[in-house]
Amino acid sequence: MSNRDIYVAKMKLQLDELNQQMGKAELRAKEAREDVREKYRQEMTKLHAQSQLAITKLEELKTAGETTWESMVAEMEKIRDAFTHSFSYFKSQVK
Repeated sequence: MSNRDIYVAKMKLQLDELNQQMGKAELRAKEAREDVREKYRQEMTKLHAQSQLAITKLEELKTAGETTWESMVAEMEKIRDAFTHSFSYFKSQVK
């Protein structure tokens, strides 16, 4: 397995774990007080969009040529970091 394959597999695992955690947080948000449920729903919509962006970027990364690989890795990591940060903030609000 090449370094590239290892990186893609690692990134996919991280995104899968985040999406799984997001699903659990979404269930907790549904149990929240009615006055904050709409805010949580809006935040979850944003998180789902970030998740989809990360998944799309990972698919692009899988097929990237050698000349664009490095710049796409940097972009992928920025997207993943933004998604992780947004999710962590949301999770801290749901507890």
